[in-house]
Amino acid sequence: MPATRAHPYQRLYVNIDHVATLRQARRGSEPDPVAAAAVCEDAGADGITAHLREDRRHIQDDDVNRLMRSVRTKFNLEMACTDEMIGIAERLKPYQVTLVPERRLEVTTEGGLNVAGAADRIARAIARLRSAGIRTSLFIDPTLETVSLSRDVGADAIELHTGQYAISGSDREVQALAAASERAAALGLAVHAGHGLTVGNVGPVAAIPEIEELNIGHSIVSRALFVGLAEAVREMRVAMNMARASI
Repeated sequence: MPATRAHPYQRLYVNIDHVATLRQARRGSEPDPVAAAAVCEDAGADGITAHLREDRRHIQDDDVNRLMRSVRTKFNLEMACTDEMIGIAERLKPYQVTLVPERRLEVTTEGGLNVAGAADRIARAIARLRSAGIRTSLFIDPTLETVSLSRDVGADAIELHTGQYAISGSDREVQALAAASERAAALGLAVHAGHGLTVGNVGPVAAIPEIEELNIGHSIVSRALFVGLAEAVREMRVAMNMARASI
């Protein structure tokens, strides 16, 4: 792929959900995901991501309120495409909302949004968010059809679900991500990616020229148990930079 398509700097947004997961195990006050966000920013994160789920299993409304006041970089709020969640976003006005699918029984997000099956509802939600001055991204599977539909419903960006790649590590999955990224960029969409990425597997995704932002959380928080949160962020930043330098 021509290097001219590459963004010279690839952003790292750190998802702090699982700091809240650990806190909610005791329903206490520690560890505080808002304090974790500040450590991530100090260590070089370009933005903070948090998912306010309908079941409030990790991030709580108070966390989001405090993050809106404290994040110094950019705040990306993940949420389901529901009236309740869109109303919260309209009130808080984060830099970006990423609409994601939710299923109460899932352990983590299992796939991308069914844009084709809910195009009208998603388009209405995006219109409301745009009216509130909020940038929108859709978390989708890396298919050309879904990329095109994302543009049609009015999204500013897409976040490609890298979960299947993270499971298989196959060249086929990398090629699917690359093709979806190329199509999205050609349509004028900003291209993000995330889910299941680690220092060990991030390279091939970070090396896709059109991908300008990665959202990574679980592996950074897990690694932090051994090396500390700031070092875990720095390790991921180094791995991304090395992959980017190769294109």
